[in-house]
Amino acid sequence: MINLTKIEQQAPGLVSLAKTAAASLQKTGLTDQRAAVQLVLDHSGSMERFYRSGDVQHLAEQALGLSTNLDDDGAVPLIYFGSYAEQHEDIRLDNYAGIIQRTHPQVHWGSTDYVAAMKAAIAEHQNAFTTEPGLIIFQTDGEPDDRWATERLLKKASKLPIFWAFIGFGDRVSFLEKLDDLRGRKVDNAAFFHAANPHTVTDEQLYDGITSQFAQWLTAARAAGILT
Repeated sequence: MINLTKIEQQAPGLVSLAKTAAASLQKTGLTDQRAAVQLVLDHSGSMERFYRSGDVQHLAEQALGLSTNLDDDGAVPLIYFGSYAEQHEDIRLDNYAGIIQRTHPQVHWGSTDYVAAMKAAIAEHQNAFTTEPGLIIFQTDGEPDDRWATERLLKKASKLPIFWAFIGFGDRVSFLEKLDDLRGRKVDNAAFFHAANPHTVTDEQLYDGITSQFAQWLTAARAAGILT
């Protein structure tokens, strides 16, 4: 259950997001569900405008708002990727304000290596030795460096207790749409939510876009023996 008292004391600016996320989880029957939430952020050159506008910071806050309902440890691992993946400090109630502007200038702008980012996220989940499923919010605004390798890894990862919520900023999202419908997976382990202009997307819309398909995956993963 969400601990609103704790959030009000430590991060009052996050209360609205936490409540909105709770309502979204309730719609899909996931009020008591636990999950280890991560945030993976595209740091390719074309993303610069979204960092400057504050859209990426807001996504970090949205991820933490969702995590307060799902994740007991109170932290969202943060991974940036461009030509390679870089992990930074976890997003927490006591440090989330301005965390993107504090950390992303330390990261090199690069290309769009989905595979490096996905491998880093998988390793983070496995190294945490958690018994909870992973919910990885994976944001990007472009095509991957290697389409075939990305598709192959997503198929391989469909046997893992990890769900991928792909968030597409901008208009170059055809590959993300393909991943959403990719054949050859043990279960459908990915969702796609298009936020062409993140400013026009409400928190409720984003959360509903993630949680509805996450709920479907949980059912399928249990039936397939991926989750107990």
